[in-house]
Formats: sequence, C-alpha cells, structure tokens
Amino acid sequence: MSQLLRHFVGGCLVDGASGRQSNVYNPALGEVVAHVPLASTEEVSSAVAVAKAAFPAWAATTPLRRARVLYKFKELLEANADRLAEIIAAEHGKVHDDALGEVTRGLEVVEFACGIPHLLKGEVTENVGSSVDSHSLRQPLGVVAGITPFNFPVMVPMWMFPVALACGNAFILKPSERDPSAPLLIAELLKQAGLPDGVFNVVHGDKEAVDALIAHPDIQALSFVGSTPIAEYIYSEGCRHGKRVQALGGAKNHMVVMPDADIDKAVDALMGAAYGSAGERCMAISVAVAVTDEVADALVARLTPLVRDLKIGAGSDRRAEMGALVTGQHRDKVKGYIDLGVAEGAELVVDGREPKLLDSAGSNGFFLGGTLFDRVTPDMRIYKEEIFGPVLAVLRVQSYSEAVDLINAHEYGNGTAIFTRDGDSARAFAHQIQVGMVGINVPIPVPMAFHSFGGWKRSLFGDHHMHGPEGVRFYTRLKTITSRWPTGIRSGADFVMPTMK
Repeated sequence: MSQLLRHFVGGCLVDGASGRQSNVYNPALGEVVAHVPLASTEEVSSAVAVAKAAFPAWAATTPLRRARVLYKFKELLEANADRLAEIIAAEHGKVHDDALGEVTRGLEVVEFACGIPHLLKGEVTENVGSSVDSHSLRQPLGVVAGITPFNFPVMVPMWMFPVALACGNAFILKPSERDPSAPLLIAELLKQAGLPDGVFNVVHGDKEAVDALIAHPDIQALSFVGSTPIAEYIYSEGCRHGKRVQALGGAKNHMVVMPDADIDKAVDALMGAAYGSAGERCMAISVAVAVTDEVADALVARLTPLVRDLKIGAGSDRRAEMGALVTGQHRDKVKGYIDLGVAEGAELVVDGREPKLLDSAGSNGFFLGGTLFDRVTPDMRIYKEEIFGPVLAVLRVQSYSEAVDLINAHEYGNGTAIFTRDGDSARAFAHQIQVGMVGINVPIPVPMAFHSFGGWKRSLFGDHHMHGPEGVRFYTRLKTITSRWPTGIRSGADFVMPTMK
C-alpha cells in the first residue's frame, strides 16, 4: 500500500491541504510507492510566515552555537547515511553505493559550514581618517529558499541549506516531487540536532509552489539546480521580484582524450562518468572528444564490450553498476534521443534500448542500457542538447585546438575534462577553455565543499556559485561601519563630499 507523505513546517509534519497530489515511484519496479502533496500558494505563504517568525532568534544566535547544531547534524547524518542511501535508491533508482557517495558529498558541505565562526569574520581598518575607524561584517538575509532536482535529493539541498543556516538564515526547501522522502528525513535529523522549529521547512510542490516562492515578498533569495529553461525562468522572474538568485542549469560536458593519454584510464573514467547514476548527473560526461581517428578507434573498441556488459538492476542490488531512470516518462525521452541519433546518421555502436537486466529489475521498471554513439557531429541534436541519460557520444577531431574550439562554441559551460600526459596541453586547456569546472585527468571535476560549484554560459544564471566561500557571500549581506568618537575638538559643519585628508 502506498504511503501518503506530508510537508515539514514549524518542526513537525503537516498534511497537505491543496487536494492535489503526485505519484512517487520505485523506478526499479515501475510501481507507485507513495503520494506526495503539492502545496498551494496559500500553503507556501503559511510556511514562509513560520520561517519569518523563526528567523530573528536564529539570526541572533551566535555563529558558534549555530555551528554546534550543525556538528550534531553531521553526526546524525553519518549515523543515518545508509538509511538515506536506501531511500535515494528506492525513489531515484541509482545504485546504493552511488547514493551513499551522494550523502557523503553533501555531508562535506555540512563540515565546511561548521567553520562559520571563522567564515563570517569581517575586516577592520583603524584610522581610515583622523580618529575614524572602519569595519565590515556579514549579516543574514532572512528567509531563503532552495528548489532542488530529482537527481541528487540529498546532495544538492545540502549544497544550499547548511551554509544558509550557518549564516543565520531561515530556509524553505522545495525538493523534487519525484523523490521527496529523503529531505523529510533530513528535516527530522535537523530537529534532533537542536535546530529551532521553523528555521528549516520542507514544502512539496510543482510549478504553483515554485511561483509562490518566487513572488513572495518575504523570500530574500532563491537557489535552484535543474534544467536551463527553468533556471533561466527562475532567475529572470526572481530578479524581477527583487530577489537574489543563483540558478544552475543544464550541461553538455566534454572529455578530451589526447593522443598521449593513458587510454585504459580514459576508458575507465568514461565508463563511470557517462553511465554512473544512469547518466542523470549535471556533471556526467556525455561527449568524448577523441583527438585523431586512432584515439577514437581505440576508445570505441575498448568501450564497446564494457558498455554492453554493464550490470543493470535495482538500486538495492549490490551487484548492479547502473540502476533505473527516475520515471517512465524520462526513460522514454532518453530512448527518443537514441532514435533521433540513429535518424541523424550517428553510428550506433551499442544500443541500450533493449537492455539485459539482473533479476532484481522489475518487468515494469524504468530501465535503459548503456548506449554508445560514434561519429557524432556538432550539428546533431544528440550533441547539442542535454540528454540526461546513459548515452555517450564520441566526436572525432584532428587537433587539440579543434577540440578547444568545439567545446568553447557550445552553449553550455558546466564541466569538462582533458586526459593527457602533457603538462603544456593541460595547462593551456585549463586557461583557454570557457567552462566553469575543469578536470585534468579527472573526469568529474566537482569541487570539494570548501571550494565553490558552478558553470559558465547557459549553465549558470547569477553571480554566485554554490557552497564554499561563494555560498557564504550569497547567503549574507555585507555591511560596512565607519565610526568616529568625540575627541572634544569641534570643527563645524562640512558641506562638501567627505574625504579622509
């Protein structure tokens, strides 16, 4: 029997009142396992009011005490990591170890946020003028919101709320309605860690809830990760309503393989980066750029048997290397791209449309096998568009400069990598490429939590990347105080622009 989920507002679970619901599936079985309520505009407003009421006391809490709550939350995350991974695998479809890695990467942002007493330190200058001192500080914004995607139901929210909470804000999370259970457990763990009621809230919903957050006058900032069209919409509408916005969009991540690269290592890297999490990662490598036909032939020859032999099954099956896609609709969309690639004239080396499955996979599960295309060209839609599935395209170029020009011409600039033994090529690539995150012999160059995550071009809308120092800047306002105390000397009124002579 399917479960009816609830919102989490004011420190407790709250029934949905809109009368609207959405199905939550187990992708490996293709069965409905839960129903999630979809919040109305009024329900969003109620949650914002609760967060607004909780904000002043939390903002007044010392950064050290806020950090202690996060330290306790970190301990609880570690104790419940397997439980969270099981929930992710059941609702998203990714394999358990991949889900556990997601929890770990999110936990690292919590570790970073625990350093908030240091991260909030400002600057002081004595005697900027005669008996005049200046100092700066960073203060929280108020109520902020995060709108997060289905592919990382734990990690992406934790790119946002640990830093936001550490800085003294109250937070409203609108997770994906496709896999909403893990954020509810996170809310319970934050409460157990001692976070005051109302400081962190989970409101489920669809476009109505998103639009309500965008328009609400008490929401000060919006963080988003998802597709580029929605990222652009949230950025433009959020800015129109006077909000600070960071909106991360889509990607088409290239991996350049140079003639001097270790081909075996490049193949291993491509297998994990292209087919891990069934390609449902914004940092997945979906394009291998082979420099020379010899490199392309070697790559395709070694990739082909590995892609064909991928072990595909339920996320809970520890034998599985790749799980199901999140919904039947998304599986069909990815399958449509494979059909399109064939129609466009790409060479279909491995066809994932009829995959061989482990016995853990249900007959109605949302599965595809790994797909490999060769001789893809830049004018093809399977090259231009984000597929977000287990589909790898091999493009052939004849020189390093052609590879760089190809990547720089693409509308997306999220992540990229180069595999080479040559330091000159690697250094030139890092400086010349117009992409936000670059890997040198690293296929998925996701920065650690104490650096910041974000792409360029149409992969990011807004001025701030996520987590790390950029996250602290995004979730705080800079204030500068200039002061002078009476010295007993009166110089009279000055009617010109003040300067420090």
